[in-house]
Amino acid sequence: MKWIFSFFLFTSIVIQSQNLPEGFSYVKDIDPTILRELRYCNHNNFVGIPVNGYNDDVLITSTLTAKALKKVQAELTKKGYSLKVFDAYRPQTAVNHFVKWARVINDTLMKQQYYPNLNKRHLFKLGYIATKSGHSRGSSVDLTIVNIKTGKELDMGSPYDFFGVSSHITFQKLTENQKINRSLLQQSMKKFGFRPYKNEWWHFTLRNEPFPNTYFDFPIK
Repeated sequence: MKWIFSFFLFTSIVIQSQNLPEGFSYVKDIDPTILRELRYCNHNNFVGIPVNGYNDDVLITSTLTAKALKKVQAELTKKGYSLKVFDAYRPQTAVNHFVKWARVINDTLMKQQYYPNLNKRHLFKLGYIATKSGHSRGSSVDLTIVNIKTGKELDMGSPYDFFGVSSHITFQKLTENQKINRSLLQQSMKKFGFRPYKNEWWHFTLRNEPFPNTYFDFPIK
């Protein structure tokens, strides 16, 4: 009976995971200490519902990206901090879901939390929604920093995925503590090969990403 139990346990593990494309890894296999909260797996996101393609709360990135994140994590840990990732690889199916949502103008369930000062019909023009995403290439990540002792995210001056100028990395109307926190994130990521995105303090892409012209669509599971 013991071997039967082991067989079913092994089978269950295989079913829950998948064979990733060559050059991709589960981040937990590279560094299991990196925290995660895949917002698009649940209702706490600008759409307000789980997003198509996000079948499990697991982080997938290109292997090179995961190894670079491990280096960032090692440095932050020495200072009492940890990375917390909100999004990493994003299947094209999910991007298509965003595009479809953006075209339904009266679907404003999460407006007050994520885009209170914007008219939803302008999200394409302002660059917040696009038909292609660098996340689908596997080397972009959305993340913040957490204080390991308290378990709380550092105050960055605006929430993750907030559509507005307060999320821009050049935004100056911040407290000194918020500026210090943003600087810590920016400098830590840039030190290990990531470039920031000017309109989102949380968004970084690995320099010399391995798949610069390929948009993948395998599910997150």
